[in-house]
Amino acid sequence: MIKVLVLPLFQMPSGHHKAADALIYSLKKQIPSVVCKKVDFLSYCNEHIEKWISEMYIRWIRSYPNSYHHIYKTFMCADSHRLDVVYLEPWLPYFEHKMKKMLDREQPNLIICTHSFPSRVLQRLKKRNRLKTPVINVYTDFFLNGIWGKNGIDYHFVPHQEAKIELMTKYKISRENIIVTGIPVHEAIAPRNTVKKSVNRRKHLLLAGGNQGLGNIADFFKKMGESSHFQYSVLCGKNEQLYKEILSWNNANIRPLSYISDAEEMNRLYDEVDAVITKPGGVTVSEVLKKRLPLFTVAWLPGQEEINLHYLERRDLIYNLSGLNSYEEKISQVLNDETEQNRLNKRINEYFEEIEKTAQEAVRDIITASQNIKKQRRY
Repeated sequence: MIKVLVLPLFQMPSGHHKAADALIYSLKKQIPSVVCKKVDFLSYCNEHIEKWISEMYIRWIRSYPNSYHHIYKTFMCADSHRLDVVYLEPWLPYFEHKMKKMLDREQPNLIICTHSFPSRVLQRLKKRNRLKTPVINVYTDFFLNGIWGKNGIDYHFVPHQEAKIELMTKYKISRENIIVTGIPVHEAIAPRNTVKKSVNRRKHLLLAGGNQGLGNIADFFKKMGESSHFQYSVLCGKNEQLYKEILSWNNANIRPLSYISDAEEMNRLYDEVDAVITKPGGVTVSEVLKKRLPLFTVAWLPGQEEINLHYLERRDLIYNLSGLNSYEEKISQVLNDETEQNRLNKRINEYFEEIEKTAQEAVRDIITASQNIKKQRRY
């Protein structure tokens, strides 16, 4: 039996949990002898702290987005040593003690971090020779924030070649320990069905705003105008108020949907639509790219989503509608221009050509290699 411990952070649904669940699902299918356990490390330390921090986080980014972005950039771009000494040192010994206690109890053979904070704590244990278990960082954004543990971590699953080069040059990490996997998505999210759709039908747009719902939906439809050229599915997350509000409009072309946790159901929804309008979260964007769907954004969270947006715009993988008086013209232009569709598909293919293997394949290979070494030692 091989025990794999997977460490996201916070209990609320997020890309960190979706990436963790995607890896766990595939591992259980590929290697029956693997036992996986997912632990929200913050809740393990103290459930009251987790609840308080998650509530404060949501309030902060909603009420003071500029302040959050400034602090986030200060934190994430700080020199690694300075980050420890100035910001984290008062807290890390407590979390290091809690992590060691959890690992002694769980006795994992492999640890996978889908959030930066557990990785940072594990780096400290590694540097102090208090941990020999292999640790994998699975990065879930299109950049490497400053909290992630870098040196001492055994494997790094990075989103693109630029991130691999950054780890090699800035942190002197060996090429063999860095694998370009892209951001992991569930294996049920499969390349889009290429069956031709009726030319005369309305184009179908999916509005996917993450767990909290996408910004100001009423404002979005106002900027789309009164046109009936489009059909809409709106993922409301767990925002029941938004779901009920859209239902009250009694508009046959706008369908609200509650939170979808099933990856196969989400895959079918992607197959129905012609484009996705969403916030630039790493996992959702990676799902849309895998489906080769045009990707638009109108709003994003300060901090990580804003930095993701900069990368995606630089690679021309996303269409930014913010600042436009009318969204409809730009969306129609992209969806009805076959030349632009071909160019977009070429850019998406170029992104995927950088990927060396999927995160699921990389974890499987690491476990298989470890099993083979153990077998050889027996003989």
